[in-house]
Amino acid sequence: MNAPLDLARLERGSMDELRPALEGAVPAVMATVAADGTPNVAYLSQVHHVDERHVALSFQFFNRTRQNLLAHPRSTVLLVHPIGMTFYRLHLRYLRTETGGAVFERMKAQLAGIASQSGLDDVFVLRGADIHEVLAIERVPVAPRPPGLPAPQARPAALPVLSRASQRLGAARTLDALIEAALDVLQHELDMPQAMVLIADSAAGRLYTVASRGYTPSGVGSEIPFGQGVIGVAARAATPLRINHMTSAALYNQAVLGGYGRDTQAEIAYPGLARPGSQLAVPLASAGRVVGVLFVECGQEMRFNHEDEDLLVALGGQLAAGIDLMHESEEPCGTESDAGAPQAVAPAAAPLRVRRYRRDDSVFVNNAYLIKGVAGAILWKLLTHHREGRHEFTNRELRLDASLGLPDVSDNLEARLLLLHRRLTEQCPALRLQKTGRGCFRFDALAPVELVESD
Repeated sequence: MNAPLDLARLERGSMDELRPALEGAVPAVMATVAADGTPNVAYLSQVHHVDERHVALSFQFFNRTRQNLLAHPRSTVLLVHPIGMTFYRLHLRYLRTETGGAVFERMKAQLAGIASQSGLDDVFVLRGADIHEVLAIERVPVAPRPPGLPAPQARPAALPVLSRASQRLGAARTLDALIEAALDVLQHELDMPQAMVLIADSAAGRLYTVASRGYTPSGVGSEIPFGQGVIGVAARAATPLRINHMTSAALYNQAVLGGYGRDTQAEIAYPGLARPGSQLAVPLASAGRVVGVLFVECGQEMRFNHEDEDLLVALGGQLAAGIDLMHESEEPCGTESDAGAPQAVAPAAAPLRVRRYRRDDSVFVNNAYLIKGVAGAILWKLLTHHREGRHEFTNRELRLDASLGLPDVSDNLEARLLLLHRRLTEQCPALRLQKTGRGCFRFDALAPVELVESD
């Protein structure tokens, strides 16, 4: 640690050039000193940017570092820029510890997202955010300089991308078109080929995937509980989460899918990358509530930067507002049908044996899992009515049917119908759901159907 007089002679760096070193790709090292002058060096979990003159350090344990900091507020932190491998030494002065507020909540969510991937939620708990004044940023000469990570590709200018994205999302007339427009922007404008949109089911405390890009299979219908993994923590904390140094997707998948004692035969596999290097989850917030999560990932480490996060937050805001607006009105069906006449059952089509389990409304077709929950209950209702010769349905009648289990508020019916439509298209095209106008749709079975129920 340097006395104030020494700081004037340092090779100074800036907070702007330092920010990539705060991503955590290379662990930071903190040096403190005890009251008797004994030095101590320890690794840090997080160094968080607060503003141009302050950083926040994670306070997780009552250890020697903590004791020293309270006895002597001056410290230094060594950071490494992971691409240029430039070393920086921050000269800090401890000011206070915050246990609430925006900085604390953001650090808490970031830590929870990382811990959830390794199943260590109970171990890595943030007790506080230690706010430090940055007295100086020193570039530390290193020779020879070790090799760094590959430099990221040049990004397109953010504002023109947002302008085009806004036009595309604004032109969408259905939830399906809206989500596809957002995924098109991520894939073609921002070179983010792996992406998902998940819709929140607040009553069940889960998010379900309604659309994805860059995964085979698509994973449409897969579910993630609030608070699990990067996606679930972003939804629970209602804050963006960006982790640029993923090391084990296997652990991530175990954390997401494990520990629930659920029937894995009635699950759709989470479609994430086997070995992600970077992940970014942005909550879709509208009118003060989280309606879903926009998620992107990449095999490359340090792929997503602060500008990417800001851009996806802006894109996600418009997507969330659109999802809210796409809730179907309960007006009678209009005359804009383009679905044509009802489809007849093909005489030679293979029969479908559809089994519903009442305990969770899970539906299996020819012993293969298709869907469950509210979407499963909707499908069963359509099948039973279809057996009686009916093809045309309205959203209004579904909302009024208490047996379907739709919540009174924010039922996300349109998203559930979109999920059902996509699952049928992918897994059982002989059962067809088509919109025929605003607030109405048609259901056809193109093969003989046998309905069976079990407890």
